Amino acid sequence: MQISRWILSAAAAAMLALGVGSVDAAEKIKIGTEGAYPPFNTITPDGKVEGFDIDIANALCAQMKVECEIVTQDWDGIIPALQAKKFDAIIASMSITEERKKQVAFTHKYYTTPLALVALKDADIASTEPASLAGKTVGAQASTTQANYAQDVYAKAGAEAKLYPTQEEAVTDLLNGRLDAVISDKFVLVDWMKKASDGCCKLVGDVRGTETEAGIAVRLEDTALRDRLNAAIDAIVADGTYKKIQSKYFDFDIY
Repeated sequence: MQISRWILSAAAAAMLALGVGSVDAAEKIKIGTEGAYPPFNTITPDGKVEGFDIDIANALCAQMKVECEIVTQDWDGIIPALQAKKFDAIIASMSITEERKKQVAFTHKYYTTPLALVALKDADIASTEPASLAGKTVGAQASTTQANYAQDVYAKAGAEAKLYPTQEEAVTDLLNGRLDAVISDKFVLVDWMKKASDGCCKLVGDVRGTETEAGIAVRLEDTALRDRLNAAIDAIVADGTYKKIQSKYFDFDIY
């Protein structure tokens, strides 16, 4: 009997040493985000990363019962960094596009948004139609759906498309009169107009036919993680967690 007990104790100790059993170390998921796209993700003066994307990330990790570590990454390098395993998933307001699906696997959406156009208050821009932008300079963040629209639609209609590494740099140039307009995610522009536009500008309107869904990106082979995230998205929408987070940032439904 004593020998049997000794064998069982030794086996249990070996399992714990291997990280097997009831006291497993908490699983950690690293989430990549940009940190320069308020109100979705931004870095505060004291270095904290916050915003809608971050709250959603933390809610999903809580739902999956895993530890969540937020990692910031410049937008242009965010997909290569995911592929290089710097982090496990991207939660950074990334639009689901066919081109990106060749590089990453997406969850289903966690919000939906159209593009919109903001112009200087005294700019002779009456609509978001391409003809209205002829001869104007339109800014957008590079490597985004809005950059594609600025180049593929507005530039072909006679506008100059000017691209920036971050959204913040684009709106700064608008404030300084170096641009006539900026095209971006509508919710980002509405937030900026409320908080930081200094009354410079007008919201011209939504850009027709540009509604897109934002999803979470994982590596193409990480289908199990994608499925877990999908289940977690469904759960936080169903139990009201999503709506509670949304209400912190928007007074309308973005799902």
